[in-house]
Amino acid sequence: MTPEEARRDHWDMLRFLAVNAGFGALLGLGVAGALVWLDIGGVGGALLRSHQPVLTGLMMFLPLALLFAATVTASAVMLMPYRKKKQR
Repeated sequence: MTPEEARRDHWDMLRFLAVNAGFGALLGLGVAGALVWLDIGGVGGALLRSHQPVLTGLMMFLPLALLFAATVTASAVMLMPYRKKKQR
């Protein structure tokens, strides 16, 4: 494998992982939004009654987004397509 092919392969892998991390973050934000919208466990009501709803929302939305992003990225690493490269 030439250095240029290796560089292109690394960028492809990074792009693959970034897409999966982005999907996981969107999934986490969707779950957090559903928790607020459906008022599961009184979370939505507590958020609306909060003195600082933005900070409270960030403390709920951001960790869930990061958790889901990390989980989806970890599963993508385990399932990463590997193509055997032959040197010519």
